[in-house]
Amino acid sequence: MRIGRILTENGPQFVIVEADQLYALAGDPFRGELSRGKPLDHAAARAWLAPCVPSKIIAVGRNYIEHAREQKAEVPPEPLIFLKPPSAVIGPGSPIRIPPQSQRVEHEAELAVVIGRRGKDIPEHQAWAYVLGVTCGNDVTARDLQQRDGQWTRSKGFDTFCPLGPWIVTHLSPEEISNAEIICRVNGEVRQHGNTRAMVFPIPTLIAYISSVMTLEPGDVILTGTPAGVGPLRPGDWVEVEIPGIGTLRNPVEG
Repeated sequence: MRIGRILTENGPQFVIVEADQLYALAGDPFRGELSRGKPLDHAAARAWLAPCVPSKIIAVGRNYIEHAREQKAEVPPEPLIFLKPPSAVIGPGSPIRIPPQSQRVEHEAELAVVIGRRGKDIPEHQAWAYVLGVTCGNDVTARDLQQRDGQWTRSKGFDTFCPLGPWIVTHLSPEEISNAEIICRVNGEVRQHGNTRAMVFPIPTLIAYISSVMTLEPGDVILTGTPAGVGPLRPGDWVEVEIPGIGTLRNPVEG
């Protein structure tokens, strides 16, 4: 099942996406209510929104060896986690805005895990039971500020620095999610091309580790790290994060 979220004349609406048809989602997907409602015309969607409204976004740094190397950084002995604020979230088609404080804003294509159940101290062998599904994410980063500040809150936290979408895919198996391609294009040129099997810390390990620190709530997002190939974004660019079997997240870049 593909669960999206659109803006209608009556406000935000969860939808089920089947081929080229949209259906209203009858209920709340984060309460296990996934029944299909009435069909909707595509014209009902004034815009596509991020497919969830997280209370927090937990991101993982240096979870791919080659990306750590390109940043001239060590691979951490345990997951390196940081937070992005919910105010950074945007949906497909919404612009990434380059802030005046930075001269070097970069894309970071990532698989995003969407939590479906509240959980604390989740054992690794139970981790997948807390996952609603997965989507595409872009951990947009002001690289110059990251290097200057010595910590990552400002460089990762600007408004528009967390595109998510286009929808949450719920039907993939753990094996498929753990062997998924991640592709990033800027203006059609491939910049990143990796695979989730290269993660240093796999998804169950991340869920167990993060939930030992903080309670995971339905709708929370875990950004699982980016493969090598990160690079600059400039006003006028279009950046795409594609994960085959999930979808393609496209966003323009504005100054």
